[in-house]
Amino acid sequence: MRKNSMVSGALILGVCMIFARFLGVFFRIPLQNLIKDEGMGYYQMSYPIYMTFVAIASGIPIALSKMVSEYNAEGKLEHIRVCVRSTLYIMLVFAASTSLVLLLFSKRIVLLFGWHEKSYYAFLITAIAPIFVVILGTFRGFFQGIRNMAPSGVSQIIEQLGRVMLGVGIAYMLFPKGVEYSAAGAVIGTVIGAAIAGVYLLIKYYQVIKVFPKSNMNNQKNIMRKIISIAIPISIVTTMGSLMVLFDNMIVPKRLINAGFSKMQITIIFGQTYGKAATLNNVPLALSMAICASIVPVIAEAKLRNFELFKSKVQLAIKLAIVIALPSAAGLYFMAFPIMDMVFVGSTGGYEILKLFAISLPFIVICQATTSIFNAIGKYHVPIINLGIGCIIKVSLTYFLVGIPYVNIKGALLGTIFGYAFAGIMNIIYIKRRLKVEISNYEILFKPIIATMIMIISVVFAYTNVYNYTRSNTFSCITAIFIGALCYSIMVFGLRIFDFDEIKIRFNRKSKR
Repeated sequence: MRKNSMVSGALILGVCMIFARFLGVFFRIPLQNLIKDEGMGYYQMSYPIYMTFVAIASGIPIALSKMVSEYNAEGKLEHIRVCVRSTLYIMLVFAASTSLVLLLFSKRIVLLFGWHEKSYYAFLITAIAPIFVVILGTFRGFFQGIRNMAPSGVSQIIEQLGRVMLGVGIAYMLFPKGVEYSAAGAVIGTVIGAAIAGVYLLIKYYQVIKVFPKSNMNNQKNIMRKIISIAIPISIVTTMGSLMVLFDNMIVPKRLINAGFSKMQITIIFGQTYGKAATLNNVPLALSMAICASIVPVIAEAKLRNFELFKSKVQLAIKLAIVIALPSAAGLYFMAFPIMDMVFVGSTGGYEILKLFAISLPFIVICQATTSIFNAIGKYHVPIINLGIGCIIKVSLTYFLVGIPYVNIKGALLGTIFGYAFAGIMNIIYIKRRLKVEISNYEILFKPIIATMIMIISVVFAYTNVYNYTRSNTFSCITAIFIGALCYSIMVFGLRIFDFDEIKIRFNRKSKR
């Protein structure tokens, strides 16, 4: 069986996810040109509902990944089939119930949140997505549990390809009926893309599962209870992050109305914030999610072996998070306007919001990575408490600041920054004090900061000089990004932030018993 080290697993999955995110960005370009900020507002208003479901459901695949990894390490391979079947059964029941509720109460939900009535059509399609989400989540959890990241990564590319080709195509077909129908057509493409990716993972699963011995189903109830007991606290934590965005959808429109904005202005603001700025911010977050997917099975397995191995994996996970978060945040902050202009071709509305997203990025990544560490070792209460307090900070600041006319939507982003900053810092303090894991500020923080500073100087210098010579924003942006990535990579190896043993890919033909 092929197994990847934590860094190589994160890199494999991360590269696929980054590519998938870029496909998602390119999906937005023709869509943005077609339906403009108004249509993107309709498209995005229901999206947090969808993401909240994904967050609630994500606990079970993570629990599956953890259990598969532990059974694999203990040599109890016959339990793995039962784990996957039990997870799929739980998830399908949950998804079907969710879809039914959303479909029955769709109009009431739109009215409750104060959304524009034309967002109803996109929301209606979003309501049928959960059934495909759970199939994808279950099989991805299985492959991540056996530390084979390739199928998960490839499935995300397939999902995005279907979304780009079908979503944009259907949006264009429905555009004559109205921008609201076109936005709904884009959601249809998203659902079909997920269905195609699900079929791919199902085929790969049946190819791989042959090597695992069959088991009688006598222990299915015990395994289902264990899955649920692990999944519930994980789901609570992941849901809190999505609730921050959902609260924005509940609070921000009403507070913006109080500040004097019209419903159409609010729709456009949402399109700029979550349709454009958040989309660009989500590209580096793909690597963060890849780290989180890699962390859980590796650290769960390391905890079963010895404490020194466990400490080294925790240190490596935090280092990975910092190394990805800092250059991504700096790049998005200092290049916000050129990147927005390059991707959305002249539609630069929302670039100042992108800068605030960039500031929040390191705190979000650290919070996600440390939460995955706690999930892997069963310390579920820590992120629940810390992120719960962070959520209260976020909501309180959002409510107060968004109502100030000259702050408006930026208040929601400021709330996000302070909310995640609190949770991430408190998680790190717990790891250092309670888990007794030493975190070297020099190795994990200072070196990446130096590398990031040198990188961003090279990026700004390259962009300015190339633009002055060519007057092409797109060419200048691409050149600057390439030079920045090359410079940062050289600095990472030059400063010895990672050792070769940490990044090499391991291929074991047989699973460890």
